[in-house]
Amino acid sequence: MEGIINNFRRSKTNQNTKHLIISIDGIDSRIKAQKFLGKKVIFTTETGKEITGEVMSAHGNKGCIRAIFERALPGQSLGQKVKVA
Repeated sequence: MEGIINNFRRSKTNQNTKHLIISIDGIDSRIKAQKFLGKKVIFTTETGKEITGEVMSAHGNKGCIRAIFERALPGQSLGQKVKVA
């Protein structure tokens, strides 16, 4: 499945660039999003490098998920597509 990176996980003053909020096509509730716990998320850069992460939890009630990546993603990744396997 494919998802779109919405934003970094953040607070008022800090943002964690390894934690990302991702929305998946066709998922619109927290219960459906919880079925993705433990799945792998792959982001491919423009140069072809793959950065992998893992779905850790659902985020909110509208079907978004929170994934933690092995290394921080650049700001250009916001709005880009990721693969959820």
